Amino acid sequence: MGRKKARDNAFKCIYQLEFMDDKNVEKLLEYCYDENQNTDNEKEYIQKVVNGVVENLSIIDDNILKNLKNWTINRIAKIDLAILRLAIYEILYLEDIPAKVSVNEAVELAKEYGGTDSKSFVNGLLAKIIEGKVEN
Repeated sequence: MGRKKARDNAFKCIYQLEFMDDKNVEKLLEYCYDENQNTDNEKEYIQKVVNGVVENLSIIDDNILKNLKNWTINRIAKIDLAILRLAIYEILYLEDIPAKVSVNEAVELAKEYGGTDSKSFVNGLLAKIIEGKVEN
């Protein structure tokens, strides 16, 4: 399973951070690893992505905002926001993952966890971001 399971777990961690007062990433990651019995490779990916999203949140959110019309971050469903943050981090910072793969995986997460329009929303926003090849 590998990367797919790790991406799913990373998404869940990014989502959970929205609801944590203390934003204790290490505590959250340890919980994730214990719950999901992640391999070392999965742990490495999850840690890299979750920490990367946290460290680059303003850049990631700026890229989301630049591509929204008449919307704010607060209007985006928390599930969709977590999916977008994960995918945008991969697109901007993980050169070993092709952008198309990040988009496809984000759409799959949106189908599984999001609402009726989530997959279209996520796909459309990520397509705009890739088109403009975002500035870091």
